[in-house]
Amino acid sequence: MNKTYDVIIIGAGPAGLTAAIYASRANLKTLIIEAAINGGKLSKTYQIENYPGFESVSGLELAQHLTDHSQKFGAELISGEVTEISGTQNKTVTLSDGRALTCKAVIIATGTKERTLDLPHANEYTGRGISYCAVCDGFFYRNKEVVIIGGGNSALEEALYLATLASKVTIVIRRDVFRAEAGIVDKVKANEKIEIITKHIPESLCIKDDRICGINLKDVDTNEITTVPCKGIFPYIGADPVTDFLDPSLLDEKGYIITKQDMSTAAEGIFAAGDCIRKDLRQVITACNDGAIAADSAARYLKQ
Repeated sequence: MNKTYDVIIIGAGPAGLTAAIYASRANLKTLIIEAAINGGKLSKTYQIENYPGFESVSGLELAQHLTDHSQKFGAELISGEVTEISGTQNKTVTLSDGRALTCKAVIIATGTKERTLDLPHANEYTGRGISYCAVCDGFFYRNKEVVIIGGGNSALEEALYLATLASKVTIVIRRDVFRAEAGIVDKVKANEKIEIITKHIPESLCIKDDRICGINLKDVDTNEITTVPCKGIFPYIGADPVTDFLDPSLLDEKGYIITKQDMSTAAEGIFAAGDCIRKDLRQVITACNDGAIAADSAARYLKQ
């Protein structure tokens, strides 16, 4: 690992993988570093229906296509967690295991991480009744009742997936309207196995014999408590950018990376793309767009 790369891409989600395609096609010696799973959140998504060219495709399948494509033109892919980026013209990317990699440009495409359920004992029961990935853990709740917390696209997409396995899916949202796209909302409302509870928030877990058996919900208007029996809880309550290893001068008040139109940051030779940057729309297609622009900008920077 004592090579010097033209560009190191941190993150193997749609943005990072697309950046790798464009960078390696530009004959840049390219390395992708991924801390978790190739494809990022794509690999945890059941079905995608708004990616151009695919009327419907599983997230895992699309993630595999992107991963394979990203290495077709010579980009390397390794596993590791980046803890620091240092240097000016020649940059050093340091990993948590002590490896130090050298490059001339960096593209940060680390995405976001899900917010955890802020209830007593929630951390204790993560993986034992609380899950943040329906595709990963849905099988364990076959013919059981589950609760999904959240009203965005991710929450409703996972609800539709879980409805193919669970006996009943209850969706809980804080407001009386969904944040998700209208088409997904219509599908959810038409599914007989899905019940929707509006204007409620999680209050506490119900635990019996060291297992989750339900969740207590509080009405946001009356404070009345309602208990919903279930064996599994799937929170989809937002996400935060994975940018804690970066200099705060590159970030906005919420921790997102501030970029220019060409995906460059305030640091010379450092570019960013995907869900970790400050922007309005976070979708697979916009992440790919960011990745392509970032790689093209990195190539232009290196030519200069």
